[in-house]
Amino acid sequence: MAKQKRHSATFKSPVVLEMLKEEKTVSQIAAEYGIHPSQLHRWKRQALENFPQLFTESQALQQQAQAHQQQLTELYAEIGKLTTQVEWLKKNLASTLTRDERMTLLDRGAYPLPLTTQAALLSLNRSSLYYRPVGPDAEEIALKHRIDEIYTDRPFYGSRRMTAQLNHEGYAVNRKRVQRTMREMGIWGLAPGPQTSTRHPQHPVYPYLLKGVTPAYPNHVWGIDVTYIRMVHGWLYLVAIMDWYSRFVVAWELSETLELPFVLTAAERALDNVLTERLWRSVKYEEVYLHDYRSPREARSGLSRYFTFYNYHRLHQSLGYTPPAAWYSPLPSLDRE
Repeated sequence: MAKQKRHSATFKSPVVLEMLKEEKTVSQIAAEYGIHPSQLHRWKRQALENFPQLFTESQALQQQAQAHQQQLTELYAEIGKLTTQVEWLKKNLASTLTRDERMTLLDRGAYPLPLTTQAALLSLNRSSLYYRPVGPDAEEIALKHRIDEIYTDRPFYGSRRMTAQLNHEGYAVNRKRVQRTMREMGIWGLAPGPQTSTRHPQHPVYPYLLKGVTPAYPNHVWGIDVTYIRMVHGWLYLVAIMDWYSRFVVAWELSETLELPFVLTAAERALDNVLTERLWRSVKYEEVYLHDYRSPREARSGLSRYFTFYNYHRLHQSLGYTPPAAWYSPLPSLDRE
């Protein structure tokens, strides 16, 4: 028995249309397509029975299409809203957060958003995401450590003296680099402001006895003066003799009063001179104001330590950033055998 041939809906549709047009007889159509007339009648009857269902399905499809279009409209509106929000977020992130703060928001792990997308959202340059900063080299670290040590011991050193001190120790650095490094470290030399030594209008002005005389060698000119040293619970008086040529402090003494003959004599001989005033400024801003002495013994110990530093280690700009001891020669002994 021969197997019955099965025809697709695509094949059946034009055949049934030919029958509905009635331009040919069923026999002609049957002969043309090789289909038995009874089979053609069954296809026609089946098509006529399903026509109402076709219109119903068409209406359902139309409703589905309308619902789909509504969903698309809502989705486009939501996309537009999100786009506006993202642009607002990008603008505000860029204006309120620093670049470093925005960099910390990056997720370099297995995150659904690629780095390029995250960079765009955070207003970051994509090429900067792959940059790994190089740490400071050993030379820079050593330099900063040494500057910190010097500054801790001598907080009154500015960039000039700091540069000179480092040069003496073998560091090949200039002042510009030292200034930059000190700024990076957040440190600066402690120094008095302007007008700290202005004379009181009622104080007398003594004549300058060395007008026209320039100290030319050690012990050529000495200066002597007295100053007030504060303590937590009182005060002391400091008298010092300084060689003007080398800035070397030849002698100094402390007293609780001005009654000692040596101090009275020093007060009577006190000179109104720039060099000794600078010495007092250095003593006070570099030693006294940094240490609140609680007793005369503590003051004497601190000043002794400071004058040793001042004479043998402190770098003086006027002396080519060398200490006074490099320029001073003590007087020959007057003792006779």
